[in-house]
Amino acid sequence: MPELEIKNVSKTYKKGAVKALDDFLVTLTSGVYGLLGPNGAGKSTLMNIITDNLNAERGEIIYDGENIKRLGKEYRSVLGYMPQQQGLYEDFTLNRFLWYMAALKGLKKKEAKQKITSLLETVNLSSSAHKKLGSFSGGMKQRALIAQALLNDPEILILDEPTAGLDPKERIRIRNFISEIAEDKIVLISTHVVSDIEFIAKEIILLKNGQLVSHDTCGNLIKEIENIVFEVEIEREDLKRFQDNYRLSNLYNEEDKIIVRIVTDNPPENYAAQPVNPTLEDLYLYVFENEK
Repeated sequence: MPELEIKNVSKTYKKGAVKALDDFLVTLTSGVYGLLGPNGAGKSTLMNIITDNLNAERGEIIYDGENIKRLGKEYRSVLGYMPQQQGLYEDFTLNRFLWYMAALKGLKKKEAKQKITSLLETVNLSSSAHKKLGSFSGGMKQRALIAQALLNDPEILILDEPTAGLDPKERIRIRNFISEIAEDKIVLISTHVVSDIEFIAKEIILLKNGQLVSHDTCGNLIKEIENIVFEVEIEREDLKRFQDNYRLSNLYNEEDKIIVRIVTDNPPENYAAQPVNPTLEDLYLYVFENEK
């Protein structure tokens, strides 16, 4: 079973003025981990340090008992990385791109052919294998990037916003596939689509201002906000006041009323606030939205 230790990692920018990561400490084993945090929380910095694209100022990354700096090429051979930015070779066909990436990863011709054929089917791009990447939609590019990350059957798979731009059917397909392959891999997913990891993540990592806020199973984290998530029926003229004073995770119209879902330690007085079961989205709102 692979093990990845992120030991007291710190990183600053602008000559120390901005702390991207501050003494970050966590250990990962096989399974899916969801990395959640607002923009600027340090998620991209963390992933770039794990993939050895960026050096930490303090701390170290340990893979199966060895510092990744000492492992070098051996460590990179077990890595799969899907960046968020879609920096693809626009004039390459998808097939040429995957063969090129397979060569960079050191795959032999027979193995590369088998993997490319299989992965094209997995990401539902077999019919587009000979089309140029420049003609692809955003969602198709996402799927191409997922495919290249999996070419070397990595033990550590880092996915940055893997389902961005995908339609619901594609998201479900990719989500199920990630869950399926994670039995013997460490899979770290950074995403703003909270629902994509709520039911497949072994654990959730909450990152805020470069610091580890919490790290636990989804179920345990959600328990922390039991009895502070409510649905309230309000008049339309009350909506702005609720938006200004409460964390609204959802609202919907019901005839001439509005039902709002709020996350708060102090439910509104003079309203029939009904407690409801919390979700990971509610937790995200509670941790990362400004206090209200």
